[in-house]
Amino acid sequence: MNEREKLLELRKKTGMNRREFCQYFNIPYRTVQDWELGSRKMPGYLLELMEFKADAVNLKKEKKNSTKTGIPSNDSGKDKEN
Repeated sequence: MNEREKLLELRKKTGMNRREFCQYFNIPYRTVQDWELGSRKMPGYLLELMEFKADAVNLKKEKKNSTKTGIPSNDSGKDKEN
């Protein structure tokens, strides 16, 4: 699997669209677009860092009860100030 395919897989696992993904990792939209389309080659070390960050903050959609920042959401439906 090449960097392009790995990047697409990482973005799909995070559940983000391209714009959200770019904003989260602070990478210009056109740069990610070029990487995904294969018109530019992504540095391998950068992909490794992005995967590390995604794992470190639980960005990957394996855990359903967390937000994109990795902080568990409180979806109990009850207000604490009743």
